[in-house]
Amino acid sequence: MIGGTLIIVPARAGSKGLPGKNTKLLGGMPLVSHTLIFAEKIKDSQDVICVSSNDGLVLSIAKQFNGVEVPFKRPEELSSDAAGSYEVIMHAINYYEGKGITFRNVLLLQVTSPFRELEDYNNLRNNYSEKVDMVVSVTVSKNNPYFNIFEETKSGYLVKSKESKAIIRQDCPDVYVYNGSMYLINVKSLKNSNFHGFTKIVKYVMPDERSIDIDTMKDWKIAEYFLKELNNENS
Repeated sequence: MIGGTLIIVPARAGSKGLPGKNTKLLGGMPLVSHTLIFAEKIKDSQDVICVSSNDGLVLSIAKQFNGVEVPFKRPEELSSDAAGSYEVIMHAINYYEGKGITFRNVLLLQVTSPFRELEDYNNLRNNYSEKVDMVVSVTVSKNNPYFNIFEETKSGYLVKSKESKAIIRQDCPDVYVYNGSMYLINVKSLKNSNFHGFTKIVKYVMPDERSIDIDTMKDWKIAEYFLKELNNENS
């Protein structure tokens, strides 16, 4: 059986930067719930939403969502700081393939990036084709290797990471950073190589206010501020 998109929501326990952040209340609901609500909103009939976690509380919260599957508890060896997204995604893919269900693409939604709009997903999806390895959400970086990012030489001097005669940052080409929100991945590409082997990556640019990646209490406070601003706009 060929499914639609496998929507994976990874949420392991054991954050060191902000302990318990996945279930910490943001705007009156657990952080993970923001992503699960979004996943249900974008889910097509052939899609599957899979929560991958070793956190019993996260799994308990996920089970309250009718459109969300909690098919397994993530193995501890895939829940350490050393475990990468590639291994977590392949674990979920292999689980469903063991049940006779295959997917052409995977959508990874990180819990720590709670601010997404339906238009973001639609634009991400519109940029995807079977010819690319991945479409990923990004934001424009304020730091630029043509202007204010430096490397140290063997002599101990700083030089620009990329040669440039730009006097102001606006003269430099834009550079981008993954904002952690959405990764739409070609499963065939993923099986051929891990992320480091991808050569056909397409971007979708999101604004700063929807590009918060929560890792520390400072990030959490910024997220609370933007959520308050968003609620004021919608009231």
